[in-house]
Amino acid sequence: MGKTILITGASTGLGEGMARAWAAKGCDLALCARRSDRLEQLQSELQQQHADIRVVIRQLDVCDYDQVFTVFREFQQELGTLDRIVVNAGMGSKAAIGHGDFVSNRRTAETNFVAALAQCEAAMEIFREQNRGHLVLLSSVSGIRGFRGPFNVYAATKAAVASLAEGLQLDTLGTPIRVTNILPGYILTDINREVKNAPFRVDLETGVRALVKAIESEKRRAYVPWWPWTPLSYVLKALPFRLFAKIM
Repeated sequence: MGKTILITGASTGLGEGMARAWAAKGCDLALCARRSDRLEQLQSELQQQHADIRVVIRQLDVCDYDQVFTVFREFQQELGTLDRIVVNAGMGSKAAIGHGDFVSNRRTAETNFVAALAQCEAAMEIFREQNRGHLVLLSSVSGIRGFRGPFNVYAATKAAVASLAEGLQLDTLGTPIRVTNILPGYILTDINREVKNAPFRVDLETGVRALVKAIESEKRRAYVPWWPWTPLSYVLKALPFRLFAKIM
């Protein structure tokens, strides 16, 4: 599965990296993001490099919830089918709670969770009609437990995304629809470029390669890269609160 792939937040970072990787594998792509100039440039590059694939683009702010449904449906109609939809669009948070930046934190919560919910609704409508499809939600290792300071809201949204993914897995159990929850560790993108404490951070190329491999396995849950985040996830979950507070 995965010949025709829709990726949100495709103009930069992990979204752009996945688009390039799947284009090289001969997949048709439906790409959307807020920045139409970056999308147009990416579309032109991919079609020049891979003349045998189709790359269609739409400008989309995923917080425009009605437009999410419209754009997803337009992609399906233009390409004939959508085999895989990757809920990738997201943003980081910059301020700790109670320091006067509720507007920014609300925007993070809306973008990372409410907009993800809209994308899942639109995707599942299409997949239920097709009676097949692969929905991929990008959560984060930070969603395993609460994080302090500026990471608090971001981590909370990613925990919510992980819970949403597992609920959808229960809903689709025994059907031709697959749901995968991806939990990346630190992969170098604009979201974490300025983060000083980013243990085990890998470059974008390495991260995207591991990400695509994990998605194509169609497992229910995958940490990316597998090492060291899979074993570390068990450690982080098991740490007593006071010890966790000292290291985080």
